[in-house]
Amino acid sequence: MKRGHIRLQGVVLLVGIALMALKFVAWRITHSNAILSDALESIVNVVAGGFALYSLVLAAKPRDRDHPYGHGKVEFISAGIEGGLVMMAGGLIIWRAVQALLEHQHLHALDTGIALTATAGGINLIMGLALRQRGRGSHSITMEASGAHLLSDAWSTVAMLVGLVLIKLTGLLWLDQFFAILFAIYIIVTGLRIFRRSVAGIMDEADLELAAEVIAELERARRPQWVDLHNFRMIKYGSVLHIDCHVTLPWYYSLEEAHAEISAIEGIANGMQEREVELFIHMDPCVPASCGICALRDCPVRKAPQESTIPWTPQTVAGNAKHHA
Repeated sequence: MKRGHIRLQGVVLLVGIALMALKFVAWRITHSNAILSDALESIVNVVAGGFALYSLVLAAKPRDRDHPYGHGKVEFISAGIEGGLVMMAGGLIIWRAVQALLEHQHLHALDTGIALTATAGGINLIMGLALRQRGRGSHSITMEASGAHLLSDAWSTVAMLVGLVLIKLTGLLWLDQFFAILFAIYIIVTGLRIFRRSVAGIMDEADLELAAEVIAELERARRPQWVDLHNFRMIKYGSVLHIDCHVTLPWYYSLEEAHAEISAIEGIANGMQEREVELFIHMDPCVPASCGICALRDCPVRKAPQESTIPWTPQTVAGNAKHHA
């Protein structure tokens, strides 16, 4: 799968270089700043695509002594750089559009420019959809970011083409700069979103929605001997999901019996995820205070009857202390 990601990103990079050249040809023919804005963003596409390819190659490397959790974090760095480059391109487009307004530039050969730009936009749309689908399916933020970037490029091209057609029909040349600025604002917002996700990944921000799904599945499959779950934490290393938690089991279980229960929990977490899941589960022995929440009916050493059941939710399992009635 990872080799397939690398091949696909390599193809996208090569096609991106060809499309960049095509857009600059369209700009030289028409002198349109809207087309120039599209061409400038293509430079970002190529640079970001190159770094994305490098990050996928690095993320695919196996764990080693210096990187015991693997190299997946580089995907967040790649997405962050891509988001920053996208925002930079948006700022450059606005500056160029304002400059063109002051200089009263004229447009030429719009028909040719529209045809060339439409071709490039259609190819970007196809590549963007393919990358986004592959990224979501494999939980690769690098491929998702590349796909989102290419899709934003494609949709801005569509809007730009609408603007060029209006310019051709109305003769209002200032519309060229107006649409260029609109594209730039859209590009900057897209870059901010990509950058925000990358920072969240680097800072190990919890994915509350995904954590809630995992916890809910464990609650549905919960066994009476799984007395308690607490200190639950989940972080991402690229496409790999790491889960740490404490599970309270009957204190009299043998090491073999306790290991079997932990393996069952690991199987549930891995079975519901398409990505690789790594679990670090700490086994805690139950204490007399645990009896009030224990549902194990045939416990031979029970000190008190069960008084209540604590459901496993993102709120109840986050604490670092054992639960009790």
